[in-house]
Amino acid sequence: MCAIFNFQSLLTVILLLICTCAYIRSLTPSLLDRNKTGLLGIFWNCTQIGERKSPYVAVCCIVMAFSILFIQ
Repeated sequence: MCAIFNFQSLLTVILLLICTCAYIRSLTPSLLDRNKTGLLGIFWNCTQIGERKSPYVAVCCIVMAFSILFIQ
């Protein structure tokens, strides 16, 4: 089933996007800071969420991993 139609898969993709963008910005900040607006601004917004709300994102990743490993 496609990740768009499965809610749990959609949440997993969003969490992975947030974590990946935050990690890429920690390695090369200029790569994502250039594109703060437009379509590529989505990645910059994900970076901001990952950096500012990192404890909440980490808890969500742990809960999602637990649900994928033990509930599915």
